[in-house]
Order: sequence, then structure tokens, then C-alpha cells
Amino acid sequence: MPSAEPLLAHNVYFTLQDASAEAVERMIAACHRYLKNHPGVVFYAAGGLEPELARPVNDRDFHVALHIVFRDRASHDAYQQSPEHVKFIEENRAGWQRVRVFDSLVTNGG
Repeated sequence: MPSAEPLLAHNVYFTLQDASAEAVERMIAACHRYLKNHPGVVFYAAGGLEPELARPVNDRDFHVALHIVFRDRASHDAYQQSPEHVKFIEENRAGWQRVRVFDSLVTNGG
């Protein structure tokens, strides 16, 4: 069904201190544990870099990608302050070399 109101897409790309497969899987598991079940989330996914997609236009400077689409800005803002989100940051930030956040308003084109 088409969405008349724009949704807020929150995309986060983590470059880890430890690029091992085990560290990547731990980070993905932490995303799943703390970040997927928040009010107002209409889409959630987390995973690792796809190693076979290496075209010149592909940005490959990350290990884990987090994608959350919120129904509105208020849901996003509540998520940012939630105890689960804060705990996620506290427990994982030491393992991050770099974090890039891309927030945008999106529609489904319907």
C-alpha cells in the first residue's frame, strides 16, 4: 500500500576495530538483540558487507549495516533515547572504529 506521508529511514554503517567474521557476527547479534523491537519501526534489518559486490561505485568502508525505517520522526526520536539503544551503544562502542549515520525521509513511490 502506498505511503502518503514520508517515513524516516535510519541507516547506520559500522566499521569495526576487529574485522574478523566472529566480531562481525557479534555486532549483528547485538543489533538484533537491542534495536529491532521498537515502537514505530516499519522495517528493520542488520547484516554484513556483501563481499562479491565490489563495483567502483560500491562504498566498502564498513563491516556491519543497520537499516531501520520508522513511521515518523517522533518514533525515531523515541528510539534514540530508549534504554535498549543506549545500552547497545554502551556495550558496543569500544569496538567501533567509525560509525556513519544516514537519515533520510523516504516514500515508496506509490
